[in-house]
Amino acid sequence: MADYLPHTTDEVEAMLGFLGLDSLEDLFAHIPSAVRLASGGTGLPAGRSEPDVAAEFAQFTSSNRAVSNRLVCYAGGGAYDHEVPQVVKSLASRSEFVTAYTPYQPEVAQGVLQALFEYQTLVSRLSGLPIANASLYDGATALVEALNLAAGSTGRSTMVVSSGVHPHWRAVVRTFARGTGHRVVEVPLVDGVTDWTGVDVESAAAVVVAYPNYLGVLEDMEAARARATGLEALFVVAGDPVAAGVLRTAGQWGADVYVGEGQPFGTALSFGGPYLGLFAVATEHVRRLPGRIVGETLDTNGRRSFVTTLRAREQDIRREKATSNVCTNQTLMAVTAAIQLGWLGTDGLRRVATACATGAHALFDALTTVDGVEALVDAPFFREFAIRLARPADEVIAAMADDGILAGLSVSSLTGGIDPSITGDPSTVLLVTVTERRTQRELDAYVDSLRKAVR
Repeated sequence: MADYLPHTTDEVEAMLGFLGLDSLEDLFAHIPSAVRLASGGTGLPAGRSEPDVAAEFAQFTSSNRAVSNRLVCYAGGGAYDHEVPQVVKSLASRSEFVTAYTPYQPEVAQGVLQALFEYQTLVSRLSGLPIANASLYDGATALVEALNLAAGSTGRSTMVVSSGVHPHWRAVVRTFARGTGHRVVEVPLVDGVTDWTGVDVESAAAVVVAYPNYLGVLEDMEAARARATGLEALFVVAGDPVAAGVLRTAGQWGADVYVGEGQPFGTALSFGGPYLGLFAVATEHVRRLPGRIVGETLDTNGRRSFVTTLRAREQDIRREKATSNVCTNQTLMAVTAAIQLGWLGTDGLRRVATACATGAHALFDALTTVDGVEALVDAPFFREFAIRLARPADEVIAAMADDGILAGLSVSSLTGGIDPSITGDPSTVLLVTVTERRTQRELDAYVDSLRKAVR
């Protein structure tokens, strides 16, 4: 099998020179040696055929324990193991959708445009806000776009963000703020909920709250809304879209902007990323809405048709006056989400949300009777909850993997090992998630495995 090297030696040297590096080894120096190939590479002899090499690498990959076929998944933290019905897989994998790109030419893209139009309608219903866009890259970048919208709308640059917002989302916000100049004020959690009384600013562009927050806790939304009103700021809700099946929507809480992660609707955990950013706004902010909107109109023959509209906001149309640098979207994932939501319907989504909540509360009640396990906080939650263990969470996760269970996520792995909102040692805190896929037998097996792991 011949090597395929896409870059010439001159091209590689030009790249290294531009970066101020001397060698490819310098380029990869930041990667820990433990996960780098030794100088001998894979150790495969030269001249092997492609099937032989593929078979060899299949042996390497078989050492991974995947959620899809070997581990029962209780991990969440922004990506969830929900059921993807076969009808969703079949329809979403049709070539018309898989190969579709930006529908700039409406005369040849009516099917995709209509699917995105229906997607927008469904996101509007989920969020309780009237205007949704045709998707963004993922939940974290959707939040960044919400803050950019708030800054443009208010003329202010201070962003008040609850520490209950997912730590990775907050990290993305801080990264973008270095370029935009936004001031990010993070508000700590006390007993699992945001302590808005400690906010020391006179005004702000946005107040951001997660519902539920990353520990699974249901925030005091009235207090969050009151703080936004007091600061004359836009109220931004980062909401779990599945929770909308049983909880109030962002619009019902008075949100100006809704952002969310759409992965639970038909996108597999193994898909990679980005997933799917959900975004909706109140009508008065429609002209600052990032990305594209698909609108309904009539063609020259009076037939119902679909087009992209209000695109003058986008940087590919007028770069210097654009309100957003987003000029594409996650069409395939958005269409997939529309198919799944259409398949579920209102009652189906309610059943999914109810099954998640019922299973999570049943597991929580059982786990908190186990020696060496206690609730992190005493607060209402939806389908995700945090428990403190008598051992480091990473050790428990490894032990339970031997029983075929992905026990959850270590909170310290989400937060970089430090979270001022959590008293005590964060390394002993485990975040557990239950979806509608988990059976009672699996929940019982989890309790038995965790009891053994913490003993």
